[in-house]
Amino acid sequence: MLRNGVKKLTLETSSAAIGFTSLLSAPDFLHYSRDHRSVYKVLEACRLSSDYKAASAIHARIFKLGYGTYPSLVASLVSTYLQCDRLLLARKLLDQVFRLDFNVVIVNLVIEHLMGLGEYGFAKKCFHKTPVRDVITWNLMIGGYVRNARFEEALSFFREMLDSNVEPDKFTFASVMTVCARLGAINHALWVHRLMTKKEIELNPILSSALIDMYSKCGRIQTAKEVFNSADHSDVSVWNAMINGLAAHGLPFDAIAVFSKMEVENIFPDSITFIGILTACSHSGLVEEGRKYFNLMSSRYSIEPQIEHYGVMVDLFGRAGLLEEAYAVIEAMPVEPDVVIWRALLSACRIYQKPKLGEVAIANMSRLKSGDYVLLSNMYCSMKRWESAELVRELMKKKGIRKIRGRSWIELGGVIHRFKAGDRSHPETEGLYKVLDGLIRRTKLEGFLPQTDLVLMDISEEEKEGNLNHHSEKLALAYGILKTSPGREIMISKNLRICHDCHNWIKLVSKLLIRVIIVRDRIRFHQFEGGSCSCEDYW
Repeated sequence: MLRNGVKKLTLETSSAAIGFTSLLSAPDFLHYSRDHRSVYKVLEACRLSSDYKAASAIHARIFKLGYGTYPSLVASLVSTYLQCDRLLLARKLLDQVFRLDFNVVIVNLVIEHLMGLGEYGFAKKCFHKTPVRDVITWNLMIGGYVRNARFEEALSFFREMLDSNVEPDKFTFASVMTVCARLGAINHALWVHRLMTKKEIELNPILSSALIDMYSKCGRIQTAKEVFNSADHSDVSVWNAMINGLAAHGLPFDAIAVFSKMEVENIFPDSITFIGILTACSHSGLVEEGRKYFNLMSSRYSIEPQIEHYGVMVDLFGRAGLLEEAYAVIEAMPVEPDVVIWRALLSACRIYQKPKLGEVAIANMSRLKSGDYVLLSNMYCSMKRWESAELVRELMKKKGIRKIRGRSWIELGGVIHRFKAGDRSHPETEGLYKVLDGLIRRTKLEGFLPQTDLVLMDISEEEKEGNLNHHSEKLALAYGILKTSPGREIMISKNLRICHDCHNWIKLVSKLLIRVIIVRDRIRFHQFEGGSCSCEDYW
């Protein structure tokens, strides 16, 4: 019976963990667990079930058996104590390990586990306590911060690494390029690329893909194309990076051309390739082309559509106003639709004012997030159904859900400046608001009217206009104009989808100032120039 319990642990499921930790009370268990591998499995079960009492018993047994410096066991013990909210014990354990026999392998494994749990603060303490750090130690810290979306901290560690006696390797640069891509920080991107060249880092498919992705997400799609053209084309990941970059920039026909070239060169596409090509079609309203490539997956390449592909198809039909067809895709799916798919349908219902179908989407969401409630509330507000909108807001309050705030940022002189709606925390607030107020007056003189119907609250028109004037992307743009010379291109990044009022306003600003203004929102790139946008008002 005990042996059956050990076998259950190999499944690494929570049910197995609970079943196995119950065996720890058996008097003969500690006698049985003489092999460090089986002890490790039991510890992982304790971590999954947060069984502090059992973990403590195993901790004592580990040191009694002489396993106290085994990297996997130490790392698992620290993780288990953190999972059980025993921070002090985790710290004492690390202190003991450092005193007994320092081993950089142990430290690296512990850091990896801590970053996996999102305990980046504790991992940082462990890192600074480490007397010897190899390239793996640095990579784990940088990569861990990237995975935990702490991008600027990852950059800080990278700079610190450059000042140390440890040389960055391919894995380091792959992580740092991801940081630049996520931030849309072109100055950092160019700096990192120059460093790679200076240190003679040889490009492989992973690095080539990361370079293409970085330049694409930093708004330099032409540079991304140049990297692609000079890269080794033997790996599908390089093609995928290029197709996805073109999709984000609203260049569907370029993406289709790359896909066609891929076929000519006999590179077999994978599921990620089709996500890219379908997204390209979705962003530009190419419904028939989207249908074609969706069917091509299984008919020519024997790739079964996954939930992500169905999600893009729902988005494709929803954006095009084909809501019944979008819903039909959901009903025909061979797998259970996830919250992302229902959210795509709900978003389309808001745009095309289909509240009944929107309510169906809400009813089917098993893991509602703030954005889902906000979409439904916004849909009711846009139809002036204030009572229904208020009911949704009351439900949000009851569940303790807050609306995700819009945030925008701009990189200038190697520094990233962040803004939120109505923000007055920036050191140069007075100057940027003067620029913004001046731009608002100029655009009004040119006939621009704020789209106050987009402010989905039952308040006065004056209040609505004030709300629109101080959106985060407008503040970021005003700061960019304040700090740059006339005619210089400005790029802004935003965490949410740009609203119609800001979109139309920035189009006019680009014409008045004769500037190229690029906004990367959550969905895609918008290049404003001469009063028009590259998305052609379809996003």
